[in-house]
Amino acid sequence: MDFKDTPEEAAFRAEARAWIAANRPTDWKGRLGRYDEGIAVSKEWQKKKYDAGWACIHWPKEYGGRGATPIERVVWSQEEGELGQLAGVFIIGQGMCAPTIMAHGTEAAKQRHVPKIASGEEIWCQLFSEPGSGSDLAGLRTRAEKDGDEWVINGQKIWTSGAHYSDYGIVITRTDPSLPKHKGLTMFFLDMRSPGVEIKPIKQVSGQSHFNEVYFTDVRIPDSQRLGAVNDGWRVSLTTLMNERLAVGGGFPTNFDEMFDMAKVVEGADGPAIEDSAVREKLADWYIRSAGLRNTQYRMISALSRGQAPGPEASISKLVLGANRQAMASTMLDIQDCYGVISQRDLAVNGGQFHEIFFRAVAHRIEGGTDEILRNIIAERVLGLPGDIRVDKDVPFKDVPSGSA
Repeated sequence: MDFKDTPEEAAFRAEARAWIAANRPTDWKGRLGRYDEGIAVSKEWQKKKYDAGWACIHWPKEYGGRGATPIERVVWSQEEGELGQLAGVFIIGQGMCAPTIMAHGTEAAKQRHVPKIASGEEIWCQLFSEPGSGSDLAGLRTRAEKDGDEWVINGQKIWTSGAHYSDYGIVITRTDPSLPKHKGLTMFFLDMRSPGVEIKPIKQVSGQSHFNEVYFTDVRIPDSQRLGAVNDGWRVSLTTLMNERLAVGGGFPTNFDEMFDMAKVVEGADGPAIEDSAVREKLADWYIRSAGLRNTQYRMISALSRGQAPGPEASISKLVLGANRQAMASTMLDIQDCYGVISQRDLAVNGGQFHEIFFRAVAHRIEGGTDEILRNIIAERVLGLPGDIRVDKDVPFKDVPSGSA
């Protein structure tokens, strides 16, 4: 494979590089670390990109994109570099919700919401996991019941990233408990400020609250906000999940460059950490893994360019990246010696970046599918190994035993 730019790609890269150099925010790192300011600077950068035609460039033009090729998308990502961190609050909306709306929503819903997701005007969340059905998504119990031209939703979701600052969300519900668990589901989208929606942030070990519990009490939404057919929500959710693994696996940086730079300046017992043979060995291993992840992501993007949906290969990238980030952050804290216990941004080495990665890493290995679920997907759908035995696969959901029975 030739990784050199063609003349057309070189011209696109030069254009992107010049625009970024002329428009990049100067104070974004300091603002990103503060909750309200972080969202504000992210929205400012996203809107500036959108107005200039650089937001979600691979999306169709009619929905706010640029109709760019997959290679141009890669080039843009390379040139945007660390500024890509400003897309964090949009990764769910742009990486998971918008592709689901474009695939299964009405044309009115696409025209109304997708451009606003691209511009950063709307932040979206994904309401999937429940207290009793995390990895077993099809075991969910939040129900939606038809009432005229509306649906009434009751139930609870958990671990919903960004629900407390989201404008809209996609939610999967059970609409027919007489069907097997995978066949009685329906997907909707809703305004997160709808009457009956209660959001409770969950305090994390880092002191932050990225995740939330969300309660639905007689929440009414119109049928026009349904995504896909009634009771076909599992098929719709697969669109979201495949894009989620693509977004989570490809949307987070490997942080290798930051780790390499830190190893050059942090002092060990005998000089800079990078002079330690054990550290150098880890650096070499992580460089190889990072390169492998990058090329796996390019392969997935190439598949998208051929009109294919994100495949199970996306699980590989997400699986490796989660474990990698956790191990890398742990090592970076170790080489700081006693300074590794200081996580306060204005006192910690490198602004506490690797503390945040370390605290967040466990969640990264759970969201979008646990390591165990991803290994099953890879085993069954990539390697062709026999699937797990599922005794409740064809049993009506109302007859499946539960802990509350």
